[in-house]
Amino acid sequence: MGFQSTDKYIASRDLQVAVNAAIALERPLLIKGEPGTGKTVLAHEIAKSLDTDLLQWHVKSTTKAQQGLYEYDAVARLRDSQLGDDKVHDIKNYIKRGKLWEAFTHNKRPVLLIDEIDKADIEFPNDLLQELDRMEFNVYETGETITAKARPVIIITSNNEKDLPDAFLRRCFFHYIQFPDEETMKQIVDVHFPDIKTRLLSAAMKRFFDIRSMPGLKKKPSTSELLDWLKLLMIEDIDPETLRETDTKKSIPPLHGALLKNEADVHLFERLAFLTRREG
Repeated sequence: MGFQSTDKYIASRDLQVAVNAAIALERPLLIKGEPGTGKTVLAHEIAKSLDTDLLQWHVKSTTKAQQGLYEYDAVARLRDSQLGDDKVHDIKNYIKRGKLWEAFTHNKRPVLLIDEIDKADIEFPNDLLQELDRMEFNVYETGETITAKARPVIIITSNNEKDLPDAFLRRCFFHYIQFPDEETMKQIVDVHFPDIKTRLLSAAMKRFFDIRSMPGLKKKPSTSELLDWLKLLMIEDIDPETLRETDTKKSIPPLHGALLKNEADVHLFERLAFLTRREG
């Protein structure tokens, strides 16, 4: 059985096809989309669907590709040699396995998430080309060749902060997660808040999509931010009429800190509200 939507994750038909195609082709699945559209959570749900382990490699600006394979701690070995520690004679004691090495050692095909690959240096993807292609690498300090026991399902996410090399892209199956339409978003909300009142959801959804469609918005609120906002609306027992009576141009939405994440967007709403009141 291929990957499908789960009880906690609503996957579009196109996304399901992309996941299953990448698994069938044994290619890394490169997932792009707005922040907050569920790229990282997807890897968790694929692992649950396949009933296998999930290994997560969260990439930072300082991350090097070599860290995904292994790291050799020469400083620790030098220190132990000065202290006369017996373990200094076995170099393997100073080699720390990376996430790719861990994935290669699993007997059952695991899921490996390489999260936010675009945060790293531009050479980072190129430095992993051979390892992801051949599913093996050499440990130069010991002379070992590490080969994958079972080819892992590799999920790579990107927020499009920088372009990825063409040679790397050729080796991936690509999918862009489109922002959910209103009907799909209601299904997502229902998964998280099955008991939400219909009137509140209807009013909140209209306000949310109105905000997203505003010209000049620096950062559009995402799915995860909508869920946070709905949770707060329910906790504070906000009246749906409060959301209906005031359109986007007349006032800033209640509990807007869950939706608007920078001062420029807050000021945009404040200016629009001020101008509308003045014209009124």
